[in-house]
This record gives sequence, structure tokens and C-alpha cells, in this order.
Amino acid sequence: MSRPALPGYPFAAVVGHADLRLSLLLNAVHPGIGGVLVRGEKGTAKSTVVRALAALLPDAEVVAGCRFSCAPAAPDPACPDGPHTAPESDTRPARLVELPVGATEDRVIGSLDLERALTEGVRAYQPGLLAAAHRGVLYVDEVNLLHDHLVDLLLDAAAMGRAHVEREGVSVSHASAFLLVGTMNPEEGELRPQLLDRFGLTVEVRAARDVDTRTEVIRRRLAYEADPAGFAATWSTSDAELATRIVAARKALPEVVLPDSELRRVAAVCAAFDVDGMRADLVVARASVAHAAWRGALEVEEIDVEVAARLALPHRRRRDPFDEPGLDQEQLSQALRDAAEEADRDPDDTPDGGPGGGSPEPESGPEPDQGSGESPGKQDTEAPQGGDRSQAAARPDEAFRARVLQIDGVGEGAPGRRSRSRAGGGRALRAAQNQGTGIHLVGTLTAAAPFQQTRGRSGPGLVVRSGDVRRAVREGRESNLVLFAVDASGSMAARKRMSAVTGAVISLLRDAYQRRDKVGLITFRGGDAELALPPTSSVEAAVARLRDLRTGGRTPLADGLLRARKTLEVERMRDPRRRALLVVVTDGRATVAVTRNGRSSHDAVTDALRAASAIAADGVASVVVDCETGPVRLGLATKLTTALGATGLRLEELSADAVAGVVRAARAA
Repeated sequence: MSRPALPGYPFAAVVGHADLRLSLLLNAVHPGIGGVLVRGEKGTAKSTVVRALAALLPDAEVVAGCRFSCAPAAPDPACPDGPHTAPESDTRPARLVELPVGATEDRVIGSLDLERALTEGVRAYQPGLLAAAHRGVLYVDEVNLLHDHLVDLLLDAAAMGRAHVEREGVSVSHASAFLLVGTMNPEEGELRPQLLDRFGLTVEVRAARDVDTRTEVIRRRLAYEADPAGFAATWSTSDAELATRIVAARKALPEVVLPDSELRRVAAVCAAFDVDGMRADLVVARASVAHAAWRGALEVEEIDVEVAARLALPHRRRRDPFDEPGLDQEQLSQALRDAAEEADRDPDDTPDGGPGGGSPEPESGPEPDQGSGESPGKQDTEAPQGGDRSQAAARPDEAFRARVLQIDGVGEGAPGRRSRSRAGGGRALRAAQNQGTGIHLVGTLTAAAPFQQTRGRSGPGLVVRSGDVRRAVREGRESNLVLFAVDASGSMAARKRMSAVTGAVISLLRDAYQRRDKVGLITFRGGDAELALPPTSSVEAAVARLRDLRTGGRTPLADGLLRARKTLEVERMRDPRRRALLVVVTDGRATVAVTRNGRSSHDAVTDALRAASAIAADGVASVVVDCETGPVRLGLATKLTTALGATGLRLEELSADAVAGVVRAARAA
């Protein structure tokens, strides 16, 4: 005998998180806002608040027996279970559908019903989570860890209100309108800005530092755990009031007026923050209307625009993948003050100078050289034995589009966008009997077809044996562990050169961010090497460490390589399927030997080459970025490249545009 389900934690009982609760409620009133992305550290009740929202949503009236939750009053004409003529209705609670991080594409959008296809000979569609979430809430915990193509599917369905499926000869379209809520911990990696922009609102949640607030959180949670039913009953009246208010706001929404003055205010605020595209303007406008309906007003006012802008713009201000999302309240207040003039202005009036008038801003020339260039006589600034002359971090050069560095062969690591891999998704290469994932339908039918007569087939179905089943061998792309070992010694410390080096590494980090890699950062200078950043999915942390990189001192190249080898060994035990790419950024000089048992070998170059050979013996794919400059080059990085069995690149060859230019010139010759 199964136990009755315990009541969930009441929405009204949540302490604090005012912006989070308001964002969810506004989306419940107007699903067209586009959902909510909740960013916050672990243990801040993100999931608790989202799950509590579903209990506030009104019950859904659906066509009885329809797997796609069609509304009886206006059934979907294209419903795969239709057509619905004079349908019987049924009422059920609004659903909260949770999408796990490890979900497959078939589980999300649905797939061909293989059982019916093989036994009855018909093409039938088995709906997925997007169908189950129609007219409810779709909740994705740790959305930043979900594969990008699945996030794209979710956001497309949320934007269009429909899901389109083209699988194994089945073409299906069905309604899929839901409130999309994603939660994430930024420490585990960011979403790409393109995906961030697709979420309507975003909220940052943090644990309260106020003692009284934390005390109340503990008190309520303990009371709920002691008596869930009794605690839920205590807050049932407050939850019922919120549910009634949602229904009233939904009914009032079509009657809310957005005056032209407030529409201009919306446009002015979005323009002031220099957001890309027009999605921000539309989201702010919709959220403003929803907020007016929520507070019972019939016309949008400045307060509605202010609240909407505060919730819709923070994640759209990022001009670069490594910019911190957020919105300064003073900036917002100033933008609203400036927008007030635009809201009050008659749109028929033209500003001074007419369209496009006004004095052009003077072009700013390049900043004068502040003595940061490299002097031929001062390329090496290593400290004498026993010293460590440290320099402040050089400002990185502008980042560029980096060339793609890939690992040879085919791996089986986590989905990503760098190296080739055998994967559960991607392009089907062939059908195989004892390998692959998922059913290869054509291969299975081809294997079974010659034996239908001998198996006594008599109906439309196909007689299939277990030996006929073929699986799809697919090839996709995997993410890798990209470990950077950066030489920060005195021989690299000339400011102009180090600016170029850090700019190049930041470019590679941006590329790793876009390809969903894990990254780590090792720096070596002075007497030893430091694991500045253990391997992590938070590429932003690596960029922050690199921008604060201090330089100077001697060159412990061997220690840097040995530290890299040890780090890779540990990561191989943690995640044996994720392949590693070691990127060594150095001029190849080595001036500090390895110390063993308190004694130094006094041969720094030999020690470095031995360490490189050990890494090569481990089968680690490596790239050496040669940073040596000047008219006289010793070619030390080339020897290191050979010992590592690595690919050697000059610093200037890291730019994809520069490499493409060389290729174009060669083709034109």
C-alpha cells in the first residue's frame, strides 16, 4: 500500500526572495514573458520556490484522453490525438514537469513509438516532456549543465508555444505552451549569452545575512519537516489568496493599457543599457503589463516599467561572455530619469539638428605609449639566483577569435563542441549490432525483412527477433579538459609581450567557454609552479585569475610540466572519459631545475624535456604556444614541442582570422 504524497512547501511560507517570487508570479499571469532564470549559490531554496509555484496555478480543463492537454473550448487543430469533435472535458491540476540534466532529445521532444511501428506497421508518435508540460510549468534544475541543443529546443518551444518533431519519418507539431523556469549555480559554469537572452526574466538569489531572517527560515523549515500537513494547512489561506489573485490578473491582462508614453519609456531604458536586439524591449513591455495587472491597475505606469526593467535587463547587459551579469540600481534610476524626458516628449517633435543631427563625437585616437613596449636590451628580466622580482599584471590585449584546437581520434566524453566523439546524439554513421545507442530503425527493418516469409508473417506488422535489432553508431562533438600551463617568469614579463600572451590565452578561454569545456590554469614563475585554478566548468574564474597574473622571477618549466602531469592524472581518475588537451604557453626557457630529496639536478633544460617526455608517454594531447620574440631566437620551445609530441604554434597563429588569411593568400597564389 503506497503512502499518500506529502504536501509541498507552501509558496507563501517562503522567507525573502521577493524578486524571485514576483518573477514567477508575473510569468504565471503572462506566460508570454518567456520564463525565469534563477541564478544563485547552492542551498538558497531555488527549487523549493519553483515547485511551490505549481500549486498556485489554476486547474487545467483538458480534453479527456488527450495526451497533449488540449483545451475543450479551443482544441489544437493539429493535435496528433485529434481531431477533437464534441470532446468530453476533464479537469486536472496544473503540472510541474521536471527535466533531468541527463535527458535525451527523444525524452524531451518525443519519438517514434517503436513498439507499434514494428508490431502494427503504423507510424505513431510517443510524446515527450514538452507535451507533458503544456499548460503547466517546465522546470530545469541546473540548466547550465544541460546540453546546448536541448536548451535551444526548450527555448524555441517556449517562444513559439509549439513543439515541432521530425524524427524517423514522423513529422509532428503540437501545442507546447508552458512556464519555463531554469535554475543554476554560476560556480558550475555560465550559459552562453545567446541562451541567456532567451529567458524573459532573471533573478539572483543569495542566502540572507540578516540573523533574524535566517532564524525564521530555520524555524519554518523545521516546522514543515515535523508536520508537513499541518504546516501546509497553516499557510493554505495565504496560498489560496495568491492563487485567486493570479486568476484575477490573468482575466484583467487583456484590458490593461500600455500608453505610448510608457512604451517610449520602455524603449528609452533598453536603449540606455545598450542591449542587443529588440527582445529586451518586448519582454520589458510584457512584464510591465503583467505587473500592472498583478497590482490591479488598468494602465501601465512608471513603477511597472521600473520593476520590469530590474528583472529583464541584468542578464542582457553582458557584452562579452566573461562580463558579470547584474544591474546597478543607481544606473537603473539614472536611466529611468533620462527616460522620463523621452516619455514626456511628443513623438512628433524632432531633436535639435533633425534626424541624425547633432555634432558628431570626436574620434578618439590611440592611447599614447606609456613605455610598455619591449626594449631589445631588456627582454629578459629574471631575478638573480634566490631572488624573485615580481611585476604587476599587464593589461591583456584585446581578445580575438581563436583557431580551433582539437584532439585527434574519437572520444566518448561529455557532450560539447570541440573534438569528435561517439555520442548518444549527433549524426548517425551506421547501424551496428553490438554497439551504439538507440534503435537504428532502418537498419533493424533491413535486417528483419528477408526473414518475414520463413517467420510466417501474416499481418501488417513485422516479425522481429532480438538478433535483428540494430543500434545507431553516432558521431557528435565532445567537450574536453583544457589545461593551460602559462609561463609567468621574468623572460616573459616584458609588458608588451605579456599583454599579448594573456590576451591570447583569454581568447582560448573564450573558445573553451563556447565549446563547453572544463578548464584549469597552472602558472609557473620564481621557484615553483602553482595550480592557480583547479579544473572547473567556470571558465570565468580562469579569466579572473589570468587577468590578475603577476610575472617575474626565474623559469621553473619542469615544475610547471610536472604539476600539469599530476593534475591530469587526478582528473583522469575522476572522469576517465573526458580527454585532456594541455596548452603550454612559454618561450621554452628553463632556469630552475627539479629538486629531489633536497638536491637539485642543476640541469633545468634536461629536467623540462624529461617531464615533457613523461607527459607524452601518458598519451596526453598537447599544444605548445611559442612566445619567443626578438631577432635572435634560440628555438627552445621547438625542442619542448618535440619532447611532448605536441603541435607547435607561434603566438600569432592562434588567431583564426590570421590563419584563414594565410590560407586565402595561398589559394590565390
